[in-house]
Amino acid sequence: MSSATPSPTHTLSRLATLTPPSNSRTWQSAPHPSLPIVATACSDRSVRVYSLTSFTLLHSITGGHKRSVRTVSWKPHTKGQSVLATGSFDSSAGIWRREESGPGLENDFTNQRRGDGDEEDEADDYQFSCILDGHESEIKCLSWSPSGQYLATCSRDKSVWIWEELEDDNFETVAVLQDHDGDVKCVGWHPEEDLLVSASYDDTVRLWREDQDDWVQVAMINGHDRTVWWAEFEASGMGKRDFRREGKELSEEQTRHVEGLERSGPRLATCSDDCTVRVWRRKAKERDDQASSNTGIPSIIRSVAIDEDWYQEAVLPQVHERAIYSVSWSRITGMIASAGSDGKIIVYKERWREGDKAEVDEAATQSSTEWVVVAELFSAHDVFEINHVSWARRADKGKRSDDEEVVLSTGDDGEVRVWTLDEGVMSH
Repeated sequence: MSSATPSPTHTLSRLATLTPPSNSRTWQSAPHPSLPIVATACSDRSVRVYSLTSFTLLHSITGGHKRSVRTVSWKPHTKGQSVLATGSFDSSAGIWRREESGPGLENDFTNQRRGDGDEEDEADDYQFSCILDGHESEIKCLSWSPSGQYLATCSRDKSVWIWEELEDDNFETVAVLQDHDGDVKCVGWHPEEDLLVSASYDDTVRLWREDQDDWVQVAMINGHDRTVWWAEFEASGMGKRDFRREGKELSEEQTRHVEGLERSGPRLATCSDDCTVRVWRRKAKERDDQASSNTGIPSIIRSVAIDEDWYQEAVLPQVHERAIYSVSWSRITGMIASAGSDGKIIVYKERWREGDKAEVDEAATQSSTEWVVVAELFSAHDVFEINHVSWARRADKGKRSDDEEVVLSTGDDGEVRVWTLDEGVMSH
């Protein structure tokens, strides 16, 4: 925890509220990987798909679940169609498909919506494809792997399931992981490897990968002392982003930091009931680790070489006063946004430490960088809790560049609010 935090340098300003909002609690919003749309999981058993160009409702997906829809995830790399996975408190996951071609798609994003009295063309809507059953209790989160080969689901029943799609609507259970001792709140995938992270009510974060046709735990992170609500990896290649500024060359220590990121790959951010956001980094393996374990003797037990060592690189400045439910890592700027029970949205930025500040923060394990708060927004959803926060590419007419992002916040009030992040602090 930082003692002297610099004043925020940016302002979060409300750009829009997606309309119409749900009349019940909303849990999570997932921006589409390539289209300017976002899907929101709602307590009224529906999923709402909104346009990020007009901020209006395009589709209401209903009829698949008997209880609240808790989580949504878009399958990546689907050509000509959108594939959406939904997870519900009814213990099941659903798969939905929609053809994304022809004039109907263009209408969606130019706000030429049908009138209220018009009946929806059934072919234009999301079609329910299949149901995935197996969990014994509420599904809390699901996530497609970056390749689209696997879908991970997690549940209050303390398990994580990994499903493989063999062909359209034909899924096989490839793993049921039961090492957690409590409700599993979140699952997410590494952007470059088939490495899965899960976070739980048992205060741990666990990492899993396949080894000899079996999925096994390769690391357990014990840093939080209360429920871990969310875990998310840094975007692919962000460790290689250019830290140079104003033509200044990197110092020897800074060069080591960048090289270390390249070796260890994307980092991991987690948030918790303990009111902290933490960043974890994988210890890069020595090349001869793998060689030394290759004895030439076939083994029916897993090799120790697959184990990974993740260590805490930073505890971000502690600004939240209550449980932090969600953290999101920008794929463009590398900034982190967090939100939770106290109704705040916080944005953090990584920067080089200045001069003698390198040894101030013991929790940062002597990293040559530090995280600072660049924006802090109070009561983002008035008196309501914020269940989820996410970065998305800005797509409305007011966007200032192709790389501009907005922050989406999803709350107990049924609303999804859209925020811009601007340099400068507004005076009140």
